[in-house]
Amino acid sequence: MLTGFEIRKSTFTTLLFYHLIFFMQNLSKSIMVLLLILSVFVFPKLAFAFSKEVNGIKSSDSIINPLIQFSNQWSDSKYKNCNTAKNNNYLTMEEKKVIWTINMIRFNPQLFLNTVLLNPKCDYYEKPEKRNSYYKSLIQTLKNMKPIKSELLSDSLAFVSARCHAYHSGIIGYVGHERNNNECKKDFNAECCDYGNSDAVNILLNLLIDDGIVSLGHRNICLSSQYKSVGISIQLHHTYGYNAVLDFK
Repeated sequence: MLTGFEIRKSTFTTLLFYHLIFFMQNLSKSIMVLLLILSVFVFPKLAFAFSKEVNGIKSSDSIINPLIQFSNQWSDSKYKNCNTAKNNNYLTMEEKKVIWTINMIRFNPQLFLNTVLLNPKCDYYEKPEKRNSYYKSLIQTLKNMKPIKSELLSDSLAFVSARCHAYHSGIIGYVGHERNNNECKKDFNAECCDYGNSDAVNILLNLLIDDGIVSLGHRNICLSSQYKSVGISIQLHHTYGYNAVLDFK
């Protein structure tokens, strides 16, 4: 037979147990309400912000001119017109910078020569005594080149072509222009492939120097007024870390 103390203890334990259950039930409801609020008002905004960061969908004001790091002369408002891919929603931020940079190079090749290629801060800078024939010839090319006032535009079909080739080349570590996958269709008139760079300026510097390419094919394509649009994709590469494909039309 239970004593009065044991009965009171048992009653207290039971009440405590039921209060705990009631608290947990209400807590669960509160959590559910909180999750509902977050799912409706907060999570979609976070997801959209993350999507913008991954896919490069940002306003033009959020893209920093990639050449300002070398000289404030590139901050002139006229170079904003070179940012022709700023409103594309299928390019990453760095891919947009590639198009912006190549347009600025073509628009003012002499300024690019003096502020970037010959700037010790440039990753591809070489001291005079170490410059090979490819580096020296690029200096002369930029020095004598006439400005190209018509900007390259971003081409969505050329982008699909470039992305497919860069993606599948990256998986198998392939180097070259041949399509080794039936999914990839060619939609371009000229193509440049770069390996080992993920930075827009370095991608273009490597293509312009064109070290080891006797024909200087990449340089000639990038600086030709013949092409009016380009598709660009930067993807991971099994061997070189990154590869970039630029398809011109």
